[in-house]
Amino acid sequence: MPTPIKGTAKSGSTASKAASGSYVKFSDKLTASITDISKIIEQHKEMIDSIQEVAIELTSSIGSLHTLTVKYARTANQILDVLLPILKNLPLIPKNVMQMLVNLESLTQKIIDNEAATTKTITDVNAGLKTGDANKLKAHAGQLQAVTKTITSIIPKV
Repeated sequence: MPTPIKGTAKSGSTASKAASGSYVKFSDKLTASITDISKIIEQHKEMIDSIQEVAIELTSSIGSLHTLTVKYARTANQILDVLLPILKNLPLIPKNVMQMLVNLESLTQKIIDNEAATTKTITDVNAGLKTGDANKLKAHAGQLQAVTKTITSIIPKV
């Protein structure tokens, strides 16, 4: 009968005999798990890094598109603010055209109204991606969902 292993075990041993029978050391299990995780990360390092780089570029692109959208929304809104009162008094303008212009003005105003929140969310997510801060990304996941919901609600239904 083999001698029971005392309180310390060499890394790599998986089972030991004790008075109550054989058992697996927690430390050995954890060490093996950590080693497996480390190997998996190393095997997929290139893919993980590529996903991060793509996400950074996507948030930068979305930020640029957002800036462009807000710029043109402001211009359109300013034009409509001047035109709508004039056009409302012209009997030649069909009601459906007038309604379309009113809807366009409302749409541009929604874009402008959401500018600050959307910009902050995009900036914060980009910063979290660049610093590898998973907690920051988790904290902004809900904000990103809110931005998506807002943008989706602004998009006219066809």
